[in-house]
Amino acid sequence: MHPELLLFLDQFPDLSLEDKAAMARQITVVEAAKGTILIEEGVISQDCYFVLKGCLRQYRLVDGLEQSTTFYTEGQAAVLFTSYTLQTPTDHFLSCLEDSVFLIGNPVKDAALYAQFPQLEQITRRMMAEDFGKTQDHHARFMHASAAERYLQLLQDRPDLLQRVPQHQLASYLGITPESLSRIRKRIQKTK
Repeated sequence: MHPELLLFLDQFPDLSLEDKAAMARQITVVEAAKGTILIEEGVISQDCYFVLKGCLRQYRLVDGLEQSTTFYTEGQAAVLFTSYTLQTPTDHFLSCLEDSVFLIGNPVKDAALYAQFPQLEQITRRMMAEDFGKTQDHHARFMHASAAERYLQLLQDRPDLLQRVPQHQLASYLGITPESLSRIRKRIQKTK
């Protein structure tokens, strides 16, 4: 049994030790090296990923340039939702920014696990609802913020990304150039 999976399952005191052990034997845990591409543009996403350790980046190509759209770190589920649910080709990539450990799920496997462990389905639904609410709030604030405000929001909400993600990818995520990001950082440093 993978140690990161056991640590994750230990967060749920409602699960018995027997259920945790049985789940751990059935849940697929994957380790992937930095740079691994999990999903490529143009394919139909068959799986969802839950990050136990590491950082994943979702991005798309716009006029030949990579545009970062989301970063997923420990405790977050990464799924290219439209492709996954509608079974249509995605216009995004999903790759590992760091050596990563994650769970892989898909509808068939998840249905079998939920039938055997109904409490797992409740846990998953609760986590998805919380994540969806946070994502909605984040996007609402992000859409109406200036570049500097988006950077400050990133500093407040996800400060770990500043150490884990290359500056050009953070700039792309914020919708600005790396040079603009550098200027914003310098201005903020001067005001501290």
